Amino acid sequence: MNLSYKERIARRLTAVTSLIILLVFGIIYAVVYLTVINAIDRDLKLETDKHRNQIFLVDGEIRFAHKDEWEEQEHTQLQINPIFIEIVDLEGKSMDRSPNLQNNHLSFYPDRAVSGEAWTLKTGSRELRQMQIPLINQGTKEGYMLVAKSFEDPRNTLTNLRNTLLVLYPLILISLFLTMRYHADHSIQPIRRIIQKANQITQSNLNERIPPTELNDEIGQLTDSINGLLSRLEQALLREKQFTSDASHELRTPLAVLRGTLEVLIRKPRTAEEYESKIQESLKSIDRMSAIINQLLALARTESGTSQVKEEVELITLCEDIADELTKQKERKVRFECEVSAPIFVQCNEKSLRMIIQNLLENAIKYSPKETDVILKIDKQEEGAVIQVIDQGEGISAENLSKIFDPFYRQKSAIESMIPGSGLGLAIVKKLVEEGGLKINVDSALGKGSIFSIIFPLRS
Repeated sequence: MNLSYKERIARRLTAVTSLIILLVFGIIYAVVYLTVINAIDRDLKLETDKHRNQIFLVDGEIRFAHKDEWEEQEHTQLQINPIFIEIVDLEGKSMDRSPNLQNNHLSFYPDRAVSGEAWTLKTGSRELRQMQIPLINQGTKEGYMLVAKSFEDPRNTLTNLRNTLLVLYPLILISLFLTMRYHADHSIQPIRRIIQKANQITQSNLNERIPPTELNDEIGQLTDSINGLLSRLEQALLREKQFTSDASHELRTPLAVLRGTLEVLIRKPRTAEEYESKIQESLKSIDRMSAIINQLLALARTESGTSQVKEEVELITLCEDIADELTKQKERKVRFECEVSAPIFVQCNEKSLRMIIQNLLENAIKYSPKETDVILKIDKQEEGAVIQVIDQGEGISAENLSKIFDPFYRQKSAIESMIPGSGLGLAIVKKLVEEGGLKINVDSALGKGSIFSIIFPLRS
């Protein structure tokens, strides 16, 4: 059976509260019961203390210290309180008893003769609370005095209390359940509004948000979480659309070049040199498309949010190896400089760091004059370890500094100079830096070259 959330809340709260009420009712009954018992036992104790020194058994005969006073006291007492008294010998045989016992006798219990405690028992049709004390004459025990008090009125009171609690208990539970159900329904109204608004948000209006609440409670936190999720989904869809648009745009040019080259080849017979030249152009277009696709895949992997596995990496050795590799591959001098004598260990993902440095160095080589060196420098500053890629290129204008990390963005001068590239390298660098918890700074000006700095936080 599928129950609504408000029903489950109401039932759970009612079940818990019912146990608490049951415990409270049990405590109330126990307290009243003990109070009644203690009151009766106190009366019995007072009665035995009062008559302990007024009654004696001498040679099997009952003697009273003040016979007239005893009879008058007993007469008055019997009218006010239903107290029963019986005197028995050591064997428990009745020797005398109060008139209100009529033909009944109180029960004698030899094992409770000296306990001084009271107990509840039935004598005939009556329920009594009884206590017994020994009668001692000159240090010798000669009999017992049994004192009892009617327990019928207290029993009726306790029974009425129990019945009242038993009747009230289900009534309280029913009213409690209805109250809990009402308040639960009222409490989940904000959740209903969130559900209603969330159902209205689709891909076409993903920019809409659920109205936030004024209170920073669980409902407010839920609203913020859902709005945050919607923001991430919106950004993911925008990135997907941008990725598709940019990829199609960047791939369209080399495909058009490749198609044009092949169409020219099939128009008429060509010489071997012409075929070779056109094939070379086609291969360049294919290489460009391959490079774009590889960079697009790298960018997609960085944007997928896959967390990097960090490990301990020694920067000096890594950077020196990368500088030597690119010097051989690009046939351009990458000069490695280190201002620190001791090894520098950082926590990062080695593959991601290698890709960051390689992309920055490839950009520096691409945009720097061939006669100049590209510098890969390692230093330590107050913020932590720093890797710097320094070139002697044309630099970046101030208005373009904020755009260089956008996917597919390229300066107008680079496009006019026919410098190959797709504008994805720095976008990949930015994503990898953010994912690795690093910082990147750019210091550049037109005609003065550029300095890209990767800052590693200090190890705690």
